[in-house]
This record gives sequence, structure tokens and C-alpha cells, in this order.
Amino acid sequence: MRSSSRTPSSRRHRIRAAVVPVAAVVGVLSLAACGGDDEPTVEAAAETPAAQSAAEFAVEPGLVTPQQALTLVENGVTVIDLRTPEEYAEGHLAGSTLIDFYEPDFGDRLSALDPEQPYVIYCRSGNRSAQAYDTMAELGFDAVYDVDGGVLAMAAAGLPLVD
Repeated sequence: MRSSSRTPSSRRHRIRAAVVPVAAVVGVLSLAACGGDDEPTVEAAAETPAAQSAAEFAVEPGLVTPQQALTLVENGVTVIDLRTPEEYAEGHLAGSTLIDFYEPDFGDRLSALDPEQPYVIYCRSGNRSAQAYDTMAELGFDAVYDVDGGVLAMAAAGLPLVD
């Protein structure tokens, strides 16, 4: 019978060492997803190395879920609605700015935005926002978050839309 240099206590230590960082990441993600005035924000949670990587994962630029978009909005990210004025009037995220994708000055309006600021963009289903995302990337925008499924997905997820 071979003897093992691994004792039960050293095994517990290795398991605990692996579980603690995972628990910290899960805790930070849970707090970031809750939002609210009394909860830590993603920015506040990003003060520790484990929280930093969790915050980056939770809000990676590109396609985001409606829930991730809401967390970004609650943390002050500028929101741009790319639909028509008629669509916008049917319901939109509070505080969103309307930039009609079909207007002739659409590209000029995007170019006028600060490319170093983060933006959440959405349309009805995700088609226009996907095109706008590509345009914004070409214009050098650093952090653009495209709501996967657009306002249809936001409504299905129960996000608060205002008229």
C-alpha cells in the first residue's frame, strides 16, 4: 500500500482555497445584478482583484442580456434607443436617448457622441442595434453594449418600460 503525502486536512485546505474565490465572484455578481441604491455598484465592487474580473465578465462589451443592460443603466451608462419616434412612444427604457436609425443624420449623431463613454444600445429586435454596434466599433467606441433581442426581449424579461 502506498502512503500519500496528502493528508485530509491539506485536501480540505485546497478545496477551501478554491471555493473562496468562486464564492466571492458569485457574491459580487449577485450584488451587481440586484442594483438599487443600497447595494454596491459594479464600480464599487471592482475595488478588489476578484471583484474586478467578475465585474468585467458581467458587463463584457458586445451582446448583453436585458438584465445585464438594466444593471448597466442603473449604474449610469448612457442608453440609446435606435428605433423610430413611433416605436419609442410605445415604450422605452427611462432616460434613454432616441437616435432614429433610419434618419439621414444617424451617422453624424453617432459621431457626435463621446467614444470613450460606455453606451447601452437597443432597437426592436436586435437587427438595427447590431448594425449600429458595428458602426460604433468602426468609429472607435470603447464600450458598447447591445441588448440581445432588443425591446422585445426587455419586455419579455419584465424590464420597466415607460411611454
